[in-house]
Amino acid sequence: MRAMVLTAPGAPLQFQERDDPVPGPGAVCVKISACGVCRTDLHVVDRELPDIAYPIIPGHEVVGRVEALGDGVTALEIGARVGVPWLGYTCQECSYCREGRENLCDRPGFTGYTRDGGFATHLVADARYCFPLGEVGNDVAIAPLLCAGLIGWRSLVIAGEGRHLGIYGFGAAGHIIAQVARWQGRSVYAFTCAGDVEAQGLAKSLGVDWVGESEQRPPMPLDAAIIYAPVGALVPLALRAVGKGGRVVCAGIHMSDIPSFPYSILWEERQLLSVANLTRNDGIEFFKVAAQAGIKTHTTAFPLREANEVLSKLRSGQVTGAAVLQP
Repeated sequence: MRAMVLTAPGAPLQFQERDDPVPGPGAVCVKISACGVCRTDLHVVDRELPDIAYPIIPGHEVVGRVEALGDGVTALEIGARVGVPWLGYTCQECSYCREGRENLCDRPGFTGYTRDGGFATHLVADARYCFPLGEVGNDVAIAPLLCAGLIGWRSLVIAGEGRHLGIYGFGAAGHIIAQVARWQGRSVYAFTCAGDVEAQGLAKSLGVDWVGESEQRPPMPLDAAIIYAPVGALVPLALRAVGKGGRVVCAGIHMSDIPSFPYSILWEERQLLSVANLTRNDGIEFFKVAAQAGIKTHTTAFPLREANEVLSKLRSGQVTGAAVLQP
């Protein structure tokens, strides 16, 4: 196999050749056809997440086909197209798992963070955490759904059913969830960085109701706002944009510090919430919705060897929609 490997803190990814991985009991080996590049991959590479054991292969928006089965795997067949998401393992024993909240598992495993991920030609994944994808749709187009779509869906559910929805950060997750929200009959208000003409153009092309910069107020109070950009300074802005009883959902795994803000913008039963990971049930629900809503992802494909360049583009805000690596 070939892979782009993070070998040390702060180091660029290295292109390496390794023996093809062999799946153990309950696991499968997946031959990868596409892997989306997510903001979380950047958090791993930039050492913004704790307890990284090096070397590690990033990547957790994986689409590929099962090439080998470990002992005991019966739910998947060789040749089946599957998706491998961020949540790669849960203990199924802690109180959170027993309560159906495996996204909060005390002993989880995460693809591309604590387990080798998809910036490679092959990976080994726990068969229980692979989503069967069927044969409809293009691999590159599907890849961003495995995290941007799944976390986006969970954040939309947590945001509630309000009609007027704000989206701060109109990238991979934002452009997917805007389509879902519009399909649900909601009004969508897209907030972008100042001068980000490409993101604003993408939002307009998807038919959102209003496009503005993050510091602007929307034309009416929002029922809810979802923050996809990892910028803590957006939290007070979003709280000011939502009306009484409104919700602000922070959807990232990492965010810069939230500045202090007056209690008055939280008062009147506004809520500030966060999203942590996902559950397998989120995936089952979301892929049904994505098919019904006819979600179309805006993607740009790059060769696997260009992973460092793609991460640099993402870091500097030069990716519109979602970037996808192809082995």
